[in-house]
Amino acid sequence: MQRLIIIFLAASHVLTGIVVFVMPQWFYDTVPGVAMLGPFNLHFIRDAGLAFGASGLLLALGWYRRDYVLCIAGCTWVCFHALYHAQMWVARGMPADVVAWVNLFGIQLPAWLPLLMAVLLLRAREGGDHA
Repeated sequence: MQRLIIIFLAASHVLTGIVVFVMPQWFYDTVPGVAMLGPFNLHFIRDAGLAFGASGLLLALGWYRRDYVLCIAGCTWVCFHALYHAQMWVARGMPADVVAWVNLFGIQLPAWLPLLMAVLLLRAREGGDHA
């Protein structure tokens, strides 16, 4: 199950990266909370798309090789991104609005869940269980 979660979120990150890179204006206009962060910036948005894509590819490579250290590396950018968004939510007064729900289900869970799965699989492997 842990490996299934990792590959599902790897694919999700790659798809997110492609969508953000290829359709940056659509991303800016439709994802709740993005436009409130400032004016449209094509360079910044496409950089984020590439970072999501790279994270997803590292997760997928780690999944394929059963190298959970690579999976953890793939989580690095998305987890830092999630921390930043958690800080912004706290700074906004921790509202339970649509932006908070997008943050939780679109940023926080997809960032931290594969990290947790990779750590659990790595620990199981180090304990002698070849997950």
